[in-house]
Amino acid sequence: MAKVNVIDDRTLKIELSLEDAISMVQQAAGEVDKFASEIITIFEKMPKFNYTHYCFYAFDDTAQLFENVLGIDPKQYKTFSLDAPDAFFYSLYGGMASLYGEAKKYVA
Repeated sequence: MAKVNVIDDRTLKIELSLEDAISMVQQAAGEVDKFASEIITIFEKMPKFNYTHYCFYAFDDTAQLFENVLGIDPKQYKTFSLDAPDAFFYSLYGGMASLYGEAKKYVA
């Protein structure tokens, strides 16, 4: 489970693990129609961020899976830092790659 440490009323420190990436992929796989746009965007844009520097807030509608795993809305804070192993990002990318074809069916 993601660790979310509230530093103060403006700052969060977030720690994610491989299990969090798996959780995000499982959620996306269970509702491909709902997360189709997000799946497509993450798959297409992660390589441009060298995978491990991907920003969930760089594009519209690509942070819902991220926020679901946190159980908190980081936009309520002014800043947050994110610490996650490379395995988190590569697993997330691989999961989105596996769902990409199916997701394309839901987006015109």
